[in-house]
Amino acid sequence: MTEAPTMPEPGLNPDVPGARPDRVLTAVERAALMEAEARRLAAAPVELAPEDGGPRGPEPTRYGDWEKKGLAIDF
Repeated sequence: MTEAPTMPEPGLNPDVPGARPDRVLTAVERAALMEAEARRLAAAPVELAPEDGGPRGPEPTRYGDWEKKGLAIDF
């Protein structure tokens, strides 16, 4: 009979990317998080075209408002 793999101490997940350290993970959850991280690392970075005709300066919707000439308008 084979022995089950040893799990880290409950509540500690330093070797699992994206896992909360205060939550105990099952073996299936650990495998899913490890697989997701491997896919993220293997994926090619997305190349986005620069914005054409966008606003000058900082993002106008950074607070949920549209700022134009010093006036803020809620959406």
